[in-house]
Amino acid sequence: MMDKVTISFQVRIMAKAFNDRITIDLFADEKNRGRPKTNPLSRKDQLLVNKRNQIKRDKAKGLKRIELKVDEQLFNVLNELATAHNLSRGQIIESLLVTQINLLSNNEQLLPPTIELEKS
Repeated sequence: MMDKVTISFQVRIMAKAFNDRITIDLFADEKNRGRPKTNPLSRKDQLLVNKRNQIKRDKAKGLKRIELKVDEQLFNVLNELATAHNLSRGQIIESLLVTQINLLSNNEQLLPPTIELEKS
């Protein structure tokens, strides 16, 4: 006659931390869309850090920030020029400012503050 063999198992249940998203197999029941989160910061905090870093890079390059408000028609013309020349709106504005300053330094007449914009 055969002797009965008793086999005992020890089952260890791993505790999963709520914020642990690295171990994917622990979260097989969760249906998260898109790629896994790779940054511990919230999107809002990421934007703040990125903006701060951009300001530091610009400062290191010697760039200064200028903000201005323009009429919607001028805004649209600047966008069209930027698209046509494959440049950013900021690059277009900088180019226009440099051109105007060069004209002024050559004693050319200053353009009037109000200009009729024509679409070409």
